[in-house]
Amino acid sequence: MGVREVRAAREEQARLALRGLPTDEIDDDADDEDPEDEDEAEDLNEEDEKLASVAPTGSQSRWESEVEATQEDSVAATETLAPAVIKSVWTTDTTPPAPPSQPVGDDEDAPPPEGPDIFCVRHSPDDTLIAAGGGDGIVRIFHADGGRLAYTLDSATGEDLPTTCIRFRPSGGGGSKTRNVLLVANCDGTINHWHVTSKKLLHTVKEENNQTYALDYARDGGMFASAGRDYTVRLYDEATKTCVASLASSFDKTTTGHSNRVFAVKFSEQDPNTLLSGGWDNTLQVWDVRQARAAFSMWGAHICGDAIDVRDNTVLTGSWRPKEQLQMWDLRTGEKCDEIGWGPSVRSRETCHVYGAQLSKNDGALVAAGGSGANELKIFSRATKKAVGSLSLPKGVYGLDFANHGKTIAIAAGDSSMRVVAVPE
Repeated sequence: MGVREVRAAREEQARLALRGLPTDEIDDDADDEDPEDEDEAEDLNEEDEKLASVAPTGSQSRWESEVEATQEDSVAATETLAPAVIKSVWTTDTTPPAPPSQPVGDDEDAPPPEGPDIFCVRHSPDDTLIAAGGGDGIVRIFHADGGRLAYTLDSATGEDLPTTCIRFRPSGGGGSKTRNVLLVANCDGTINHWHVTSKKLLHTVKEENNQTYALDYARDGGMFASAGRDYTVRLYDEATKTCVASLASSFDKTTTGHSNRVFAVKFSEQDPNTLLSGGWDNTLQVWDVRQARAAFSMWGAHICGDAIDVRDNTVLTGSWRPKEQLQMWDLRTGEKCDEIGWGPSVRSRETCHVYGAQLSKNDGALVAAGGSGANELKIFSRATKKAVGSLSLPKGVYGLDFANHGKTIAIAAGDSSMRVVAVPE
């Protein structure tokens, strides 16, 4: 199964999880009506026959006129409310070059090579490099200034399974002075430590019988968390690369945890002992890492990607669903405290199902989010809760990352291109 088929299957599974239905329970709710149950029409009277003999005065039926009027109102509203188009800084296509021409008769109908979907992106701590994880399992490192490819990290396993999440280690993490260390999660359950500039694979952690979807470092870099298909959040010591705690529901139910796949983990920068996680079970689990158990949970966010962020005591979530995509939660009370409406999509009648969401790193004043369906990225002001910029793409947005300086955003998308866009001033 190809990467795009895997993504399509995951989206279908997400739809089922969102509705709380297994596949075999989907049914058509519409009942067939028996035409014999309908009342027979009465004969036309004389006045009805006169009206029926008069030709219609217009060329459109009533429903056609109503649809057209509704479309015009929608277009007018979109033109009035549409935010500014986000400007591109640079775009780099990751599609491999076409192979040399073959002799006549040899694979004449072979399709041209396709580039990988880009599933995740991350800036280095100094904003000089941008890492992009692809559906082919290769991590490409670009110069943030101009988009030139700088390094390629390939573990060469031969399986070509997607890279699902990446994080640069904070400076001084694990007591090491080595810079440009990148943590990479893969769909085969491996977590790799790479030294980017030397392209050396430093260490590999293997999570047996798991697909790893999410990663995050604690602020000081001394610990990192992972999560994925097996509902368990794991804590690792960065210095020893060993798992020090597994966070999950206990058999006696004294400790709560996730009951479905987990797609995002996020350490609080204000409190290094607080870790958040979210996934398909519509819960946000708030973990106390000192006790290795959930302190409490918040219900309502349907997380399908890297879509949890936290600043001070406010948590941002992005949900993969047609409405209530962007929500804010109070970390002190566990209650929802705000919501940002997505608004109309400029180039699509579909709604946007959010995969990635993030607060601006420099001041937290902006929210950036993107997803599939409408295939767009939007940037919102937290103060006004209005979109200040939008960008429509050919394929879905799977991830994004603000630069630390807050002036640009890197975008991971399904059209094989790596993009950096400017944040509207």
